[in-house]
Amino acid sequence: MIKYRFYPTLLNTFSRYLSGGNFTMQQLLDTINRVPAPATVAQERGVRFEDAVIKGEEEERFSPDILEKFRRHLPRPIVETQVYCQYEIDDVLFYGYVDLIGKFKAVDIKTTASYQHPRFAFNHQNLYLHALKKRGIRLMEYLITDFKEVYVESYSLTHPIEKQLEEIRLFKQFLEEHRALISDPKIFVNPE
Repeated sequence: MIKYRFYPTLLNTFSRYLSGGNFTMQQLLDTINRVPAPATVAQERGVRFEDAVIKGEEEERFSPDILEKFRRHLPRPIVETQVYCQYEIDDVLFYGYVDLIGKFKAVDIKTTASYQHPRFAFNHQNLYLHALKKRGIRLMEYLITDFKEVYVESYSLTHPIEKQLEEIRLFKQFLEEHRALISDPKIFVNPE
């Protein structure tokens, strides 16, 4: 029986919180509760880049070489864009949208100021692969650019997901311990 609904950004934020650094509990709670925050310049640039790659919109804002290199890695044909995924993990409904799928692979487009491999090995979006296997998808690929070069990270269905599953378990525990501070009604399926 489903008791929780989680999406990758939420779980990746919790992962950042667990790893320490400069991410506070208040920032985590704001993410959980979907407190509106203005998009950053970097986020806006990422959205514009994805639109340029997939839709051909405002291509002049980006290097033609980078766009061409990026597009070489896209599946042919692109079967669908903004594909809804959901996957049940015990009592959790994991859901979200992957940028696009081909016949055998899902692709998520990423932009960054700096890149170090492997950046997405434990990203919760890797769980999209398990949600899409019934559609014949066997590979989750991240296409990444720092606007100087293009990088690719590929993960198959056999890539370990134990770390993500453990973080989901810890996130459920965190939510129960801080339930009084959670205001997003979508997180808990049957709120008490």
